[in-house]
Amino acid sequence: MTLRLVEFVVAGNEASDLLPVRSPALLRAHRARRGFWTVLDEGPVERCLALLLERGDGEWAAHHVPADAGSENGRTEDGEALAHHDGWVYVFGSHFGSKGGPLRPRRAFVARFREDDAAAGTLPVQVVRNRFRLHRAVNDALAKASFSPLPPGDRVRSRFIVETLARGTARAKSWVTRLAEDDLPLNVEAAAFAPDGTALLGLRFPVTADGEPILVELAGVPEMFADAAWPRAGRAYALTGVTPPGALAGFRAVTPTPDGGYAAVIGSIDALGKGSVLLDAHPTGGEVTSRHVRFRWDPAADEHRIPGEVVADLAPFHHVEGLAECDGAWFYVTDEDHRVALWVG
Repeated sequence: MTLRLVEFVVAGNEASDLLPVRSPALLRAHRARRGFWTVLDEGPVERCLALLLERGDGEWAAHHVPADAGSENGRTEDGEALAHHDGWVYVFGSHFGSKGGPLRPRRAFVARFREDDAAAGTLPVQVVRNRFRLHRAVNDALAKASFSPLPPGDRVRSRFIVETLARGTARAKSWVTRLAEDDLPLNVEAAAFAPDGTALLGLRFPVTADGEPILVELAGVPEMFADAAWPRAGRAYALTGVTPPGALAGFRAVTPTPDGGYAAVIGSIDALGKGSVLLDAHPTGGEVTSRHVRFRWDPAADEHRIPGEVVADLAPFHHVEGLAECDGAWFYVTDEDHRVALWVG
């Protein structure tokens, strides 16, 4: 696949995920023919929303979107995944931690906003921090799966789970009751909503014991905002047939396709050269180039394995963070040092 590069500088930051703009009002406000949302991964969500816009003359520009999360300003970090549902754009935090642990409660959040609101000044953003409720629900779903998740290793468990429990206990945090010492640390990197409102979460970690990416059903996400109810995890799935031989590969992005299926990017379980204790324990999860894959999810099927198909090997890229289809072309965004790189295929 031949790709064309468009480069941006957006607040000196790096991009996560890529979501097409659906709002005609927002495009008109920027005199754009099309555009994409991305989320910057350093800082609270209200300071990390950006638009990548193609003007009518074919030139591209980035726009850092001013936003306000009200009482939740400054209380989140590490937004990773974007998804459309019922007129809202949802932003999912990673629910993970730094490369050496521990887990960070500020990353355990879901936010949402309406696109049209971004056309008229400061964008109101709703934020719900779940204080490890999603961590608990997904870990319980993984425990019931017919496949075995990859054991993280003693050092990873100590740094991410045991240390998080110790810190929470020392500070008398109520959320410690939602973690257990044998839990798996979660890194949520991808999300998409199915037509029935189920959110499908793509995990960068854990992967299966065979190195396959894991997808988890999550019901009740909108109710977090309307009724203060908490989401419920359903089945967990292994995506088969897409991991390179001898490697470990997790989800980096997922998006619905017009035919009712899903496209995704899979790749490394963590970044190289940044002191990752995950890669110290699992080095075959680092030197993995990104792959564009596709699959179909059937909520009626009683099966924990979903066959996938490789659409394109995106080598030499290791850090493709998002993909989107628009007007018959595929767009990819890569995680680059202090820039946003959009690739058009």
